Formats: sequence, C-alpha cells, structure tokens
Amino acid sequence: MTKTKGRLLLLLLPLFVFLGFAALIVMMVMTAPQPERANAEPRPVAVFAAPVENTNVTLTVTTQGEVRPLVNINLVPQVSGRIVYVNPNFIEGGFFEAGETLIQIDEADYRLAVTRAQAQVAQARQALVREQAEADLAAREWEELGEGEASSLTLREPQLAQARASLAAAEAQLQEARLGLERTRISAPFDGRVRTKSADVGQFVSPGTPLGEVFGTAAVQIRLPLTDDQLSMLNIPVAFQASASNPGPRASISAVLAGQHREWHAELVRTDSSIDTQTRVLYAIAQVNDPYGVAAVEGGSPLPVGLFVDAEIEGREVSGAYVLPRSALRGSDTVYVAEIGGTLGVRTVNVITSDPVRVVISGGVAADDMVVTSPIRAASNGMRIRTFDQAGELIAERSAVIETASDAPEDEEASEAGNDGEDAAQVASANNQAD
Repeated sequence: MTKTKGRLLLLLLPLFVFLGFAALIVMMVMTAPQPERANAEPRPVAVFAAPVENTNVTLTVTTQGEVRPLVNINLVPQVSGRIVYVNPNFIEGGFFEAGETLIQIDEADYRLAVTRAQAQVAQARQALVREQAEADLAAREWEELGEGEASSLTLREPQLAQARASLAAAEAQLQEARLGLERTRISAPFDGRVRTKSADVGQFVSPGTPLGEVFGTAAVQIRLPLTDDQLSMLNIPVAFQASASNPGPRASISAVLAGQHREWHAELVRTDSSIDTQTRVLYAIAQVNDPYGVAAVEGGSPLPVGLFVDAEIEGREVSGAYVLPRSALRGSDTVYVAEIGGTLGVRTVNVITSDPVRVVISGGVAADDMVVTSPIRAASNGMRIRTFDQAGELIAERSAVIETASDAPEDEEASEAGNDGEDAAQVASANNQAD
C-alpha cells in the first residue's frame, strides 16, 4: 500500500509543479500594469500647392496643318507646235514674274495664218467698196429711169449685205489667227514658282499637253482641322468668311526649319463648305500673304509650300477665368485644394481649355484657394495634409499639426522641424518622378 502511494506521488508531482508555474504566470499577467495607449492619428501627407490666378484669359486653339499654295495651276498649250524656247527660270524651284514668257512654240505657221487672214480681210473690204458703189449706181439709175418703189434686189441690198458679212467673217478669221499667234507664247498671269516641269525644247505639243505645274507666291494657305470644342473657343460661325468689316482671328504659324524655330503671322480667312465625313472635323483656312517677301523677312525664312506647321489661333476672351498649373488637374474635371486648417478638398471644376502648362476653368475654385500640384495616393476629401509652396516653404495655415506626446515639447519641436524637411524632400522627389 505504501509503495503504491509513493509511486502515485512521484507521478503527480511534476503535474503539480507545472500547474503552479502556470498559475503564477497568469497572476503576473493579470496583475501587471497596462500601458497607456496613445491616440495616434495618421501622419499628414506632404503636398506642394500653387495659388489660383483669377484673370481675364484670351483662349488659344492649337492645331496643325500643311502649307499649300493659294493659286496652283497646270500649264497647258492652247495651240499645237514644236517648242523652240524655254525660259531658264522654267525649272523646278524657279521664280518667274507675271506675264513672263515661260515657253515659246514655233510661230511660223501662225504668222502665215495671220498673213492669209489679212489678205482675206483686204479682199473682203474691196468687195464691199465695189458692191457699195454698184448699189449707189443702181439707186441713181432708178431715180432717173424707174417708176414707183424699187425692190431691194434692184437696189442691190442683198449683195451689199453679203459683202458686209464677208468682211466681218474675214476680220474674225484675222482675229483668230492673231489669237493663235499670241498663244504660241505661254506665260502665267501671276508671280510664282515652278513646281514641276514636263516639257522642253524640241518637243512637239498639242492642245492640253502638260507642260508643268506652277503656283503663285502672293499668298499661301494652311488648312487647319478644328473640333467642335475648338470652334466654340474661336467664337466664329461654321460658315465663316473674313471681310474688311469682319476680319478673321489672328494665328501664329510655327515650325522648325533648317534646325531653327521659325514663326509667321497669319489670319483665318474662311472655313470649309462642309464637315469632313471621315474625321468629323471642320477645316479652317489660314492665309499668309507674301510668304517669300514680307513674311520671309518677319519670320526669318520663307514659308515653303508643303511644310507641316503648328498653328496657334487667337480665340475669344473669357472674363473672370481661373488659371491653374496643368499638374493640378486630376482626370478630366477634378482638382485637389489645400484647405485652411490642413485638410484636402476635392473639387469638381468646369474645364474650358488646357495645354501642357496651364488649365483654364470657369468655376469650382475661388481666387484665394491653393491647388495641390504634387501626386497624392489614395486621396480623399478631408485628408490631413501638410502644404508647401513651390519653393519648399511650409504654409502653416494650410497644414495639419503633427500630434506628439505632451511631456516632450522640445523633442516635438525638433521632430516637427525635421519632418518638415523630410516632407518637402519627399514631395519634391514625387514631383520629379511624375514629371
């Protein structure tokens, strides 16, 4: 019996020891002082902000197009013959003046035609004089010998009319012969340049044979596509035609030419008669006068045909518009505002126009607001922020206060100063990555 109790005691002793330690640990945990929990708020997000500019804005429409000649024709002869002369300037890129002979067709046959026509006119004129004399003689004879009223045949009136008609026909043939002779000399009625040359000395040509293509240098035009929004910014009707009393909007035409930026002044003169059925845009035509003269001097270079250019068209003026940096726009119609007190405000705005530098809006912000220009992740209305200007200086009235323990004021000030520098550096780094 005694042996059995001893064995049982040996078996239960480790269990009692374990339970004792467990109870001691539970008592220590339950009686240990609980740490005070700090009511820590999320750290404010550092942002850069810029002021809103409230001003009158002249809208600008940016588009592109190709320079085309205002006048462009194909030279074709109206008579046939062999080419005997070609102007040295009648070559690709050559300049010529209005009325200058570009091509001369052999005129020998046409001079002979003029001589024959002159002879026929002389014969017809003599026949008319003879017939007139005979008619006068017949009239006198009737007065002396005839009785009653003489017939038109007796007075030779039909013969006289025929002689007059023959003279008119001969004179018409002479004019036609002279016209054919004049047409052996081919010229253009304007100052211009040669685009292509298709004929040369010795070639036989007939009416309609292509000789070359030329264009006028008095003016060039640029067809500029405009969307419906851009058309509203210009404030011109769909069927627009400029006039002295209603001049078109001014435009600035620019391009990189020979490695240098060039700019020319133009004017919107009209719109196309219809909307393009494929692109659904309306083309407006801008015109540059004297692209190889005055415009070349002003722009530093002639404006060549075929050049692809950028165009900035002056639009209507918007009174009391708000101008923001382009980086302040989020999506298509949202901006973030740094509110007084250090909270973020999410505003919906009405965008009038935007470009890579600025955004022009008509409402949604106030003149004394500051808009956030730096990237923000998971932005929400009322989010606590610390606001810095573009120079990196803290804007205290629009920044939330960082809450710290009240028993370490000196550490708090040092920590807050350090945080300001860290926040500004982080925002600047984020801006650089976004750019």
